[in-house]
Amino acid sequence: MTKTEKPWGFEELLESNDWYAFKKLFMKANESCSLQYHEHKHETIYVLSGKLQLEIGVKSDALEKHVLLPGAYYAIAPMTMHRMTGIEDSYYLEASTSGYGTHLNDVVRLEDKYGRV
Repeated sequence: MTKTEKPWGFEELLESNDWYAFKKLFMKANESCSLQYHEHKHETIYVLSGKLQLEIGVKSDALEKHVLLPGAYYAIAPMTMHRMTGIEDSYYLEASTSGYGTHLNDVVRLEDKYGRV
């Protein structure tokens, strides 16, 4: 397992192989990841605890907002913009496809409140 600290919390890489990557993430309340999309990978998130807001869509000016509670999940197709924000301190799982050689680096940041664009 590899733990990586992030400005919004942390992620633990539990598995990465030729077929998929599997992570456990912690999102602090009132923090958020980048507004981003992936060119190749398909990912699914599953909320373990807390409350997350998911913004998702194909146009940045028309993102849908969903509140995800424990037990909720959402599948995110490639090229779909998305961002998670912690309404409360939250733990969630993320499973994503690989097979493209750069699946862990397949992220295009569009906006980021931590200056990582």
